[in-house]
Amino acid sequence: MPLIINMKDKIITLAHGSGARLTQKLISIVFAASFNMTELSDYATIEHNMVVTTDAHVIKPLFFPGGDIGRLAVTGTVNDIAVSGAVPAYLLATFIIEEGFAVSDLQKIVASMQETALEAGVRIIAGDTKVVEKHNAEGLYITTTGIGFLPPNCHLSTSKIALNDNIFINNFIGEHTIAIINSRNQLNLNPPPCSDCAPLNHLIQKMLTCSDIHFMRDATRGGIATILNEVFDDCALGIIIEESALPISSPTQAISDLLGLEPLYMANEGVIVTFAASQPRQLLSTMQNHKYGKNAARIGYVTNEVKGVYLRTSLGSLRPLPMLNADPLPRIC
Repeated sequence: MPLIINMKDKIITLAHGSGARLTQKLISIVFAASFNMTELSDYATIEHNMVVTTDAHVIKPLFFPGGDIGRLAVTGTVNDIAVSGAVPAYLLATFIIEEGFAVSDLQKIVASMQETALEAGVRIIAGDTKVVEKHNAEGLYITTTGIGFLPPNCHLSTSKIALNDNIFINNFIGEHTIAIINSRNQLNLNPPPCSDCAPLNHLIQKMLTCSDIHFMRDATRGGIATILNEVFDDCALGIIIEESALPISSPTQAISDLLGLEPLYMANEGVIVTFAASQPRQLLSTMQNHKYGKNAARIGYVTNEVKGVYLRTSLGSLRPLPMLNADPLPRIC
């Protein structure tokens, strides 16, 4: 008999793909239960310290300021490998192409993938192509598989997170979401918001050599707040984020306020959340000397003062940051 999430969830909705609470339920009760998976993660470590990950990319629109579905596919996969502590090495890619899709657009996307792979230092070694009838794929979908290798004695896990750990991020937050909203809805913002889509593996390797890092995760769907709630679910240690420390660009903050969006829940494609025990100054210096870490900041800490994830506002009060059921913007990656 097929498993269902609850009495209401008898069909799949866009909310089940948002990366938030409903996604977790879907993965846990349907996929993990059927596949006998004991640990839920974007990546898995197998024999000989090999790390593998797989991802699907259905972003709309396919082209946006700062990237396209090709760059997104490579960076998303590379970053999923890199936050495990592994060094990404190989990618495989599958293309689901809608009948009638322009060859020139496909060439641009494939060239973008190769350019991004070269930047990340990985090789695209194999893949597959399928074409479906018109009106069945909205242009193009890409799935990717990444392979990397863990250095000796490298093991990042939520189980290593401890009281008084510092929490860092490397860049402005919410940039990717605002770029997609502007492109999708043709808001014609000037200058156009630019996605933060970037491969972070070289930055991460530099960080790992200079600091006692316990855990990392890339803050894509669901944003920073979702990652922090997942950490709390795993280790049951409280987290306090300082509102005054959050790196948010003025345009993103203004547009978020106008649209009623909370940047902490907005998707990113070039932001990692890092838990580390080291002194903040050394790690921040390393991050800020890299082109993808110039806006790095210590945003909070692990504590037993609270149970859950909280934001300390500019007025000094604590506001809970719960896990949302769904991201309000589907097709973001």
